[in-house]
Amino acid sequence: MTQDLPATQHAIQFVGADQVVHNEAKAMYDLGPTQLLLAPEACGICFSDTKLLHAFSNHPRKSEVRSGLSAAELATIPSYRPGDAAGVPGHEPVGRIVAVGSDVQHHRVGERVLVQTDYRHLPTASSNAAFGYNFEGALQEYVVLDERVIMDPATGERFLIPVSEGPSASAVALIEPWACVEAAYAWGERQTLKPGGRLLVVADAVEGLDTLLAQAAPASITVVGAAEVPGATVAASLAELEGTFDDIVYVGSDADVAEALGAKLGFGAVLDVVLAGGSFDRLVKIDVGRVHYDLIRYTGTAGTDAAAGYARIPAQCELREGERIAIVGAAGPMGLMHTVRTAVSGVPGITMDAVDVDDARLAHLAAVVAPVAEANGVPASFRNSKTEPLETGYSYIAAMVPAPFLIAQAVDIATEGAIVNAFAGFAIGTMAELDLTKIATDGVYLVGTSGSRIQDMKTMLAKVEDGTLDTNVSLWAVTGMAGVADGIESVNNRTSGGKIMVYPMLPDLGLVTLEALADTLPEVAAELVDGRWTKAAEAALLASQR
Repeated sequence: MTQDLPATQHAIQFVGADQVVHNEAKAMYDLGPTQLLLAPEACGICFSDTKLLHAFSNHPRKSEVRSGLSAAELATIPSYRPGDAAGVPGHEPVGRIVAVGSDVQHHRVGERVLVQTDYRHLPTASSNAAFGYNFEGALQEYVVLDERVIMDPATGERFLIPVSEGPSASAVALIEPWACVEAAYAWGERQTLKPGGRLLVVADAVEGLDTLLAQAAPASITVVGAAEVPGATVAASLAELEGTFDDIVYVGSDADVAEALGAKLGFGAVLDVVLAGGSFDRLVKIDVGRVHYDLIRYTGTAGTDAAAGYARIPAQCELREGERIAIVGAAGPMGLMHTVRTAVSGVPGITMDAVDVDDARLAHLAAVVAPVAEANGVPASFRNSKTEPLETGYSYIAAMVPAPFLIAQAVDIATEGAIVNAFAGFAIGTMAELDLTKIATDGVYLVGTSGSRIQDMKTMLAKVEDGTLDTNVSLWAVTGMAGVADGIESVNNRTSGGKIMVYPMLPDLGLVTLEALADTLPEVAAELVDGRWTKAAEAALLASQR
């Protein structure tokens, strides 16, 4: 390790469920040959940090890595902290590489980098590894990363994306949450059976299956019922089926059967509900946590043609011309990003209702977003749904709050062909009682995504570096290590009016909102522009704490 680095450092650690500590003397690790040391310049606080804090060792991304690296290899990485080991959160950083091991090939000292944190090539029991979860994150002065983890084995791409010296650290750190928003719209949806997958048909008769099979051939087909499908294995009942399936075609309208089939959906699987003129006699429980994290999907048709359900699946979940859009929970940090993205999307003919239940936060949101929407010709309203309930008629509903009843409400107010984007990170196992008859009959498409991809990060970085987007529009407060616990509490209680940025090299600075800077740090406030954080304000803040 480089000799001029300290022996200890300040770090925020999660040491158990709902237990957060500011460790003022966390030991520094020695670097292995394939490892590098990153000094975070800034790191945002995310609502996902609060979910990790609550669940701790039970969080799907805090569990042990199952494949991709051996247990012996993982044991050589000191920042690998799965299970009940104390861990460092923080997955929205920008930093600078300050040391590299002898065998590091793709990174060099001095590089300024944006960190892509989602390690999909390292699966856990029910998710995947991630920086800031089972690998230590950036809410510390220095963090160790390993090239065996931060290189995509499929593409050879780096998870540390080079960044120019131009943007502020805050603007770059905010790219990660903005990239998650981008991914929620840009994510591609599967419109056919999964090639080489497992197909389950639950039906006494089924039409349109030949069309689906002509588009993509599964590796195996299982039938429960009397439907005749060439080459299929017949099972007497759902109870005897083992494992999960990539596609399920169900002809019928029995809610108990639909719920049982939901449990048989594998990662990224599709359940095609063919009502054949029927309807469910009650609401159906759907695991909206799995919609978000496991990317399961529901589609269907009121008729008898199984292919009609797949034909309704959109290629992406992007906004469409003429959309009437509701963003529910819009006054929170991520909701603000969705509203700004909508306002600057350039999609013709759209209108936007930004919805929340807190008048003060709605007023703050309107002050930030209304001028942007007006400048881009997007009619926007800011509505308190407690006093002004939403009515039916929306073609796109994005939900920021992990409350199952809000997803049910979104389905109820959706028009035919609407997209309901469950952006909020529901825990897996969170059941929402949904109108599956309407979903199948009207083609209401329920989607969700978790995290972002390297291409999403690069898309947002390009917008920041060329000045197309100022991510600082979403910044609400700044803090050093001393204020992180307060920041996490504010995010958890949904009292923050935007993103909170942590500067890990400032151990003693408490949480300060931008609005309060004039009273506490006037020399920093003087560098704001129209109340917005800037690179000059960031420099003034760092200078004021030296």
